[in-house]
Amino acid sequence: MSLITEYLPVAVLAVLALGFAPLAWFFSRFFRPNKPSQWRDATYECGSEPIGEAHVQFKFQYYVFGIVFVVFDLIATFLMLWAVSFSALTDTAKIWVVAFLAILIVGVAYALKREGKVWI
Repeated sequence: MSLITEYLPVAVLAVLALGFAPLAWFFSRFFRPNKPSQWRDATYECGSEPIGEAHVQFKFQYYVFGIVFVVFDLIATFLMLWAVSFSALTDTAKIWVVAFLAILIVGVAYALKREGKVWI
């Protein structure tokens, strides 16, 4: 079996996955109702008319916490795969994983220290 025939389903799925969002956005512009009005253009704040300026200052630290959460969520997934095959790993691979975890802990400590939330 050639390499092309083995990876053809993966390539087709990748093309479909990458093309779905742009095509959905493109076709939604044709099928959605377009009825502009003053009511639809108004700022919405919990069902009432906005008082004062509707601009809200958002702290950047929430983005940092969100990014750290997503990173550790992905890391947890990869570590589960690593833990399943732990007994089959060589000693060198185990050392690399521990080093990887140490780098992650240092990175998170740095990110949280920079926000002033950690006493390190």
